[in-house]
Amino acid sequence: MRRDILHPGAGKLKYEIREIVGFAKSLARWNIPIHWENIGDPVQKGEPIADWIKDIVREKAGENLSYAYSETEGVRSTREFLSELANRRPVIELPGKTPPRPSIKSEDVLFFNGLGDAVAKVFGFLRREARVLGPSPAYSTLSSAEAAHSGYEHLTYRLDPQRDWMPDMNDVELKVKYNDSIAGILLINPDNPTGAVYPIEVLLEFVRIARNYGLFIICDETYANIVYGGAKTAALSQVIGDVPAIALRSISKEVPWPGARCGWAEIYNRNADPRFEAYVKSLLDSKRLEVCSTSLPQLCIPAILGDPRYGKHLETRAAMFEKRADEMEKFFAGVSGITLKKPCGAFYVSAVFDDVLNENPGGRSLPVSDESLRDYINEEIAGLKPDKQFAYWLLASSGICVVPLSGFASDLPGFRFTLLEYNDEKRKWIYKTLAESVQNYLR
Repeated sequence: MRRDILHPGAGKLKYEIREIVGFAKSLARWNIPIHWENIGDPVQKGEPIADWIKDIVREKAGENLSYAYSETEGVRSTREFLSELANRRPVIELPGKTPPRPSIKSEDVLFFNGLGDAVAKVFGFLRREARVLGPSPAYSTLSSAEAAHSGYEHLTYRLDPQRDWMPDMNDVELKVKYNDSIAGILLINPDNPTGAVYPIEVLLEFVRIARNYGLFIICDETYANIVYGGAKTAALSQVIGDVPAIALRSISKEVPWPGARCGWAEIYNRNADPRFEAYVKSLLDSKRLEVCSTSLPQLCIPAILGDPRYGKHLETRAAMFEKRADEMEKFFAGVSGITLKKPCGAFYVSAVFDDVLNENPGGRSLPVSDESLRDYINEEIAGLKPDKQFAYWLLASSGICVVPLSGFASDLPGFRFTLLEYNDEKRKWIYKTLAESVQNYLR
C-alpha cells in the first residue's frame, strides 16, 4: 500500500489468556483432552446459575423493552438504582479528617458492552502522550489497552509476591514523581491475576499520590464482591475524596453472567478538573456513535442485585472460593521452587518460579505420550520465555492450560490458574497434577 495504515500501538495488543488456546488446540492430533484453567468463566467451569436469577432473566426477556434500544448512557432506572447503591456504601472513618465522599448521581454511571468495551474507550480516548501507570503483573486487557493507546510498553509499578502481592507504593510514587507523562494510576482490587485484596491503607496511599501529583485514578472493581479469608477492603468511592476517578464494575463474575457483556463505569468528581470533565464527555460521545449497550442485562440488574436473596448469594460464593483456596494451598504445601500466596479475593492464583527456573534453561521437560509430541514441543518452545515453556510442557503432559505470568506484563516467571472448577474430584486432580508437575519440572 502507498501509505502505512498500521496504528503505532497495534503490536501491543497481546492477550495471552486467549492466545495460548491456539497452541492447546494444536494438541488435538495427540488426543489430549484440555482442562481450561486460563479463562475466568465460572459458567464454563460448571457453576450453575441460581434458579431465581434465571427466573428474573426469563421474565425480563418477556418484556418488549428488553428488545429495544436503551439510552446511550444506559437504562435510566438501572443507573438510578446503581447510583443509590453506591451512595449507600458505608462511610469509612479515616485517620484525621475524613474527606467528604462524592455524591454519585445517575449521570455518573455509564454502561458499556462488557468491561472490555469500557477499557478500550477509557484508554482509547486519552491523549496519546497521557500515560496511565498500572500494576505488574497486570490483567492483559488493561495493560494492552494502555500500551496500544500510547504506542509504547505499558508503564508499571511492582506487585510484590513476597508481601502478599501488595503494591510497592514507593515504586509508585517515584515513577509518578519523575515521569510527568503519567496522568493516571490504574489499580485492580481485588486483583487479577494475583487474587490480592488491598487494605484501606493502601487505597488511601493511591489516593494521596493522585491528589499530590494531580492525577486521576482508574480502579477495576470487577471482583469487589468476591472477598474472603478475613480480608478487609473498600470500594474506591469510599476513599476517593475529591480526586477524579473512574471505577469499573460488572455482573460478569459475581452473578455470574459473563456472556451478558454488561459492565459500567462509576465516575467520581467529574467536575474537579475541566480536563477530566472534557475527557468524561468524550467517553459519552463515543458511546453515542454506537447508540447504546445491550438492553436485557441492564434491565435485569435492579431485580437481581436488589433481590433479598442476593446478599446470601454473594456470601455463599465467597465462602465457596475461600474453601477452594484452602484446598489448593494444601496441595501445594511443601512444593519447593515456587512462591505461591493463597488468594483473598477474585478466583485466581498466581505462582512465581524461584531462580531455579533460570538454571538449565531449555533443558527442562515433563513426561509426554510419545516422541513425536516431544519433538513438537521442543520445536514450539524455541525462543519462548521460561514460564511459557513450562505452560507448553504442562499442556502436552497433562492437558492443563494455565497462563504464563509473563503474559501479564510481568518480568516474573510463573503461571496463573483458577479456583473455578466446579467438579470437586476434577478440581482436586488439577491442583494435585499442577503441584506434581511443578516439582517434576524443577528437578
